[in-house]
Amino acid sequence: MNIGKLRDALEKNQILIYFTAVIVAAAVAVLLTGTTAAESAINPALAFMLFVTFLQVPLAELGQALKQVRFLITLLIANFLLIPLLVFALVGFFLEDPMLRLGVMLVLLAPCIDYVVTFAHLGRADARLLLASTPILLIVQMVMLPAYLSLMLGSDVGSYVEVGPFLHAFVWLIAVPLLLAGVTQLFAKKRDSGKYIADVLGLTPVPATALVLFIVIVAVLPQLGPAMEAVWQVLPVYVAYAVISPLIGWWVARRAKLEVSSSRSIAFSAATRNSLVVLPLALAVPGAIPVLPAIIVTQTLVELVSELVYVRVIATWGDGQGKRADI
Repeated sequence: MNIGKLRDALEKNQILIYFTAVIVAAAVAVLLTGTTAAESAINPALAFMLFVTFLQVPLAELGQALKQVRFLITLLIANFLLIPLLVFALVGFFLEDPMLRLGVMLVLLAPCIDYVVTFAHLGRADARLLLASTPILLIVQMVMLPAYLSLMLGSDVGSYVEVGPFLHAFVWLIAVPLLLAGVTQLFAKKRDSGKYIADVLGLTPVPATALVLFIVIVAVLPQLGPAMEAVWQVLPVYVAYAVISPLIGWWVARRAKLEVSSSRSIAFSAATRNSLVVLPLALAVPGAIPVLPAIIVTQTLVELVSELVYVRVIATWGDGQGKRADI
């Protein structure tokens, strides 16, 4: 099996791989003692996962995304105007604890930049447009996230987000992997050996994500006693979000007169979040463990189940409506 076929097989079976990692990790955490020591491995695993994830983001094609004006504007409106309004409403209705609000907003306000492309493809969406837009989604969410947190949490945000650790996590676990990914992409274009290395690394995002899930579950599960109440509190938020968000994405895309496949892409983007990418930022919050990792992983699990529904249901949206051209 060549590299391309192996990568396709990993991506096609990623939900099964992730759930297997979670189940095995849970069994290990229950059967063995001292697994909380794995906590020290979370950040290195995250750094590698983010590096290989960013490596799949076509940073050099940022200009291509800017040419898809109507699609891009609709994508930004959905993810950074309408979805924040939904998140603020859900958080305000269901949650009172500022720590829980912080964790839920961290994960729900950050649109996915990686496996959403695969799910969009499986759901008959225009994955090409979504892939070209991922650098813009990443940049905008990192700029807007602090503003959203300050807007919703007000003075409480200072109690939970200390600038030093938060900045350290952003630099070493997001900015540095992103920079290394850009350098690797540049090297891959200039050298055959670089292209081979990039192709091999292209096999690793799914295993790396499964590894992060495994390590987080193993480290956090034994500490989950105090976090279980928090998990049950945030679960209705995640379920409501999973139902409403793709409808918002589809609605705004059809109002913008995007063609059907592009509209499905907006729906997938609105529904799929960047949970593991924001995890290092959550871990930088004082006293984050075990509550914030627990509620962020909970969102990941709800989302993976939802994606199984999306790839079947969203794929049927717009059938028989004809196509409307993007500008």
